[in-house]
Amino acid sequence: MVRAGRPALLFVTVCTHERKPVLSNPLVHGLLSECWRTSAHWRVGRYVVMPDHIHLFCSPTSGQRTLARWVQYWKSVVSLRWPRPAEQPIWQPSFWDTQVRGHESYSRKWDYVRLNPVRRGLVETPDAWPYAGEIDVLDWP
Repeated sequence: MVRAGRPALLFVTVCTHERKPVLSNPLVHGLLSECWRTSAHWRVGRYVVMPDHIHLFCSPTSGQRTLARWVQYWKSVVSLRWPRPAEQPIWQPSFWDTQVRGHESYSRKWDYVRLNPVRRGLVETPDAWPYAGEIDVLDWP
């Protein structure tokens, strides 16, 4: 997944099973960010964790693990560490992804993603949502 000498940048959406609103809390945010930080095969850039889904931008580091295997990996790790067993299963089996094709597309997608909590009426400004961030800077020239 390399384009013109640089790794691909992907936009990924992962939803909870039956869209259960179980993700937007400090413990889950910590579990997700820890898992993404320690992953050796993919880097996570900007992300927003909503109550029932996650949007993130990611890029492969080594090409040794497909996107599907990586998503399954971190979903499994988070599920095994989940603090409330009654909420299992946590994840829908599938996910949605698309390759970012250019800087304008990246900026446009990020603007859409970061406004999700505002559109849902959860906060008044994107910066007020505590379950968002950036782990690795994934520059898109």
